[in-house]
Amino acid sequence: MTHVFTIAIDGPAGAGKGTLARRLADHYRLNLLDTGLTYRAVAHALLRLGLPLDNVSAAETAARQVDLAKLDRSVLSAHAVGEAASKVAVFPSVRRVLVEKQREFAKAPPGAVLDGRDIGTVVCPDADIKLYVTASAEVRAERRLAEIESIGGTADFNEILADILRRDERDMGRADSPLKPAADAHLLDTSEMAIEAAFLAARAIIDDVLAKRNKA
Repeated sequence: MTHVFTIAIDGPAGAGKGTLARRLADHYRLNLLDTGLTYRAVAHALLRLGLPLDNVSAAETAARQVDLAKLDRSVLSAHAVGEAASKVAVFPSVRRVLVEKQREFAKAPPGAVLDGRDIGTVVCPDADIKLYVTASAEVRAERRLAEIESIGGTADFNEILADILRRDERDMGRADSPLKPAADAHLLDTSEMAIEAAFLAARAIIDDVLAKRNKA
């Protein structure tokens, strides 16, 4: 890879794109950015300051202060932060600020794997590889429940499922940068795939593109 190489991974919550992105970034030795953490950072800032989530001006200010090098997953992964993030993510001004930061990240050598909701359609429309990772809502809810239980927590499957469906509706229904596959994205349905199978399927897609490019 002699040029800046970009892999864009999009998909709904719980489809497995984050884990897949980490595996691919490690395998191809690329930088990694979970763009969802940037929106969570904005939401976390508002929650920490006790500001309402519909305060667009405060959200935009928080977005400008987001430092991609200091995103703390352990703090930003809280469920309440995720819920709040999907609310501030609907503001076009917040998205513009964060998209610019994300694009700058993608330009840094040797390249990057970015995962989110609008990478292939908005952030990196010229990405070398675009993957749209999805799974049924029920499977995604089961995975989330297993994740919570694995760390000693408890949760109700039906509540998790309802939450996932609400987030899907918000993500797919927003006017600015709705969640949808890019026209040239490779669809990867992980409903019946373990992470290793999904990783191998994604690698096959990427290696095929690289092989064709090297022959050109």
